[in-house]
Amino acid sequence: MSRTCQLTGKKPQSGHNVSHSNRKTNRRFLPNIQKISLASAALGRDVSLKISTRALRTVVKKGGLDQFLLQTDDQKLPEEALRVKRQIKRKLSSANAKTAQAS
Repeated sequence: MSRTCQLTGKKPQSGHNVSHSNRKTNRRFLPNIQKISLASAALGRDVSLKISTRALRTVVKKGGLDQFLLQTDDQKLPEEALRVKRQIKRKLSSANAKTAQAS
């Protein structure tokens, strides 16, 4: 299982355990990755992702998956998130075009 957040790209970091005698042994700091389904209003379905709990808090704060992806710069998003963002943009642009034709 890849321990990478699919929304923020957060990965494991490495460091040291430091004992009382100041001996250093290698260790890994793993992000808290959870498999979760987030509802996308634009797509009209749930999107299943493996994201960190920190990213989940940010998604809730921004107002949902659609708002989080649309407000985040493309360079900061991993490929999985960019794929979902493109689908959302495509769906929203087609909905706007249909609304403009009806007017």
